[in-house]
Amino acid sequence: MNAVAEKLDLSNNTVEASQMNNWFDERFEEKMAEREANHVPSMTIISTKGTLDMAYPPFILASTAAALGWDVEIFFTFYGLGLLKKDLDLEISPLGNPAMPMKMPMGPEWLRKTDMHIPNIVMAGVPGFEKVATTLMKKTMKNKGIATIDELREMCLEAEVKLVACQMTVDLFEMSRDDFIPEISDWIGAASFLPKAQKADVSLFI
Repeated sequence: MNAVAEKLDLSNNTVEASQMNNWFDERFEEKMAEREANHVPSMTIISTKGTLDMAYPPFILASTAAALGWDVEIFFTFYGLGLLKKDLDLEISPLGNPAMPMKMPMGPEWLRKTDMHIPNIVMAGVPGFEKVATTLMKKTMKNKGIATIDELREMCLEAEVKLVACQMTVDLFEMSRDDFIPEISDWIGAASFLPKAQKADVSLFI
């Protein structure tokens, strides 16, 4: 009360409107600064794809945010649910992906730096092309010291990122929970996840 009296000059039981407004403004700024200082940022990610190249974004973003002290939750749905299986055997799909050039992980420097844009008709017509592309991509990543998906997933778990499975997808594809890692934090549907995404500071769809 004394602090308020000093701010508002209550000695004569009169308070000017400007004094009151200034006091409320100061209090509001103090409370907002206090709230901001105590706020823990949060992020939710919806992971929908299960190819090797599309498995990296959710795990990289999640592990990075968690390392910064954020609360992070990833919702794996449809083909993205495959990223939570115990045994990962991910492949890359260059077919229909014109933004992805092929890179050679070996050979002379000029060859390794060359972007090889291969027509879809070639990729679709050559047997085993996806496996070749996957092998080349994994080799390139290994040469550059990029962590594997298994390693990134483990980093997320160590950083307490919540990995959430879409129960609707499990039922749709008649999957067994025994096929998935035991660290899954919850098995829920969109109706349970969306309120969390609504309240998050950052929400991404991948």
